[in-house]
Amino acid sequence: MAVFDMIVVGSGGGPDETNLSGYLLKPREAAWNDGIIALEAGSGLGALRHIMRRDPNIFREHPMDANPAPFTPLTVYSNVKCFLLTHAHLDHINSLIITAGSLGGARKRIYGSTQTLRDLETIFSGRVWPKLATYDENNPFVRLVYHALHADDRYKVIFPNISVRFMTVSHGMNDSGQYDSACFFIRHDPTNQEFIFFGDVEPDSISVKPKNIDVWRAAAPKIPHEISTIFIECSYQIGRPERELWGHLSPVHLVQELVTLATEVVIARNAYRSRTGSRPRKKPRTNSMPPEALYGALEGVKVYIMHCKEQFSTERPISHVIGDQCRELLAPHQLGVQLLTADQGMKIGESNRPIGFGEYT
Repeated sequence: MAVFDMIVVGSGGGPDETNLSGYLLKPREAAWNDGIIALEAGSGLGALRHIMRRDPNIFREHPMDANPAPFTPLTVYSNVKCFLLTHAHLDHINSLIITAGSLGGARKRIYGSTQTLRDLETIFSGRVWPKLATYDENNPFVRLVYHALHADDRYKVIFPNISVRFMTVSHGMNDSGQYDSACFFIRHDPTNQEFIFFGDVEPDSISVKPKNIDVWRAAAPKIPHEISTIFIECSYQIGRPERELWGHLSPVHLVQELVTLATEVVIARNAYRSRTGSRPRKKPRTNSMPPEALYGALEGVKVYIMHCKEQFSTERPISHVIGDQCRELLAPHQLGVQLLTADQGMKIGESNRPIGFGEYT
């Protein structure tokens, strides 16, 4: 993440409505005043107000700047140029809906899959909420403009120097069948450095149509030199029955997914060395090579877990409890990956190190 700056406005997965998925992003070389990408929109103005009370200088560009540009939650979100949404569940769009008629600044695009935008249309319908979004770029009365992303293996420019590749992942089943979420490869175009950001996602091991394997195979040849950071959910603690995951990961399944990624990284490196270019079969194969072959395969990779669901039953932040469980399960595999938690109020940027604090009070 050395080429990006990110502020975690919210990283929880509910039911605590004060801490929902919301991240502010910009390229490192730009100023916050130059424009911002809102990556998810669960928490927004209210959460940011509490964060800025705790850390008034969180948007300061240079620590020694004696006269930093003034920021308020409203000026920050007025500088948002676009929203990038993985899916339209309420914990990912809540603040976008609530503040849609209040945001200042230029018109803002809403990027998401065709289905995500259709789901938003049912909210911005004039019944659930006023019609405050449109597909018409020339409508002067509406400030939010829908813009669909397609899973076509291409990168699309959504912001100066930033492009996104959209891949579909599964978020479980509903009455209509498999419910799709998104995984984004977010690229800094001048350097070709990327990070991966998952929406809500279920494990391939229990999915009717496994899709995570496609993400890992796309990422494997780029790890760790082009892709060194991954944001992925881990909603529940150890012990959650699989039938009650509801399209999410627990520590056991997160570790399974990282082992699969490590396997694909080793395969990609071997293929590169041999110049065969061969592709393995599509079914996930976490047991296809001896464990020692994966030792250190993810060296140089940082994984931030997010979307941990608050149970109101632990003294420590639930993300830290789940993070410790993940690290304990990961340790015997010796993959070399560093597992961190994306905590509300955290600033992720220079040297890819988190700076900030956890929950606000």
